[in-house]
Amino acid sequence: QVQLVESGGGLVQFGGSLRLSCAASTTISTFNTMGWFRQGPGKERELVATITTDGDITYADSVKGRFTISRDNAKNTVYLQMNSLKPEDTSVYYCSARALVRTLRYDYWGQGTQVTVSS
Repeated sequence: QVQLVESGGGLVQFGGSLRLSCAASTTISTFNTMGWFRQGPGKERELVATITTDGDITYADSVKGRFTISRDNAKNTVYLQMNSLKPEDTSVYYCSARALVRTLRYDYWGQGTQVTVSS
């Protein structure tokens, strides 16, 4: 069973930085895409950033220029470097992984890590 474990969340002041990590229980090259989503209070879960096995990266407009997603295949870990944090970035951040096998799609989620940005 695939497990994704996030870490690195916490409380940070406006303008500060955090780096989130997502450690997978299996080799991440198994997954076509890995990414980060977030869900703020009373809001729907939204995409933050994704990265494919080919290294193609997508960011939400709200985080472009501030957040950087990366992957370390040797460590089976995906990172999200978050700089210039704003109070509106306060959310639970979830790691995700998607594997495509023929016509089937498998999605996996971590348990989430809380990020709180104080003003």
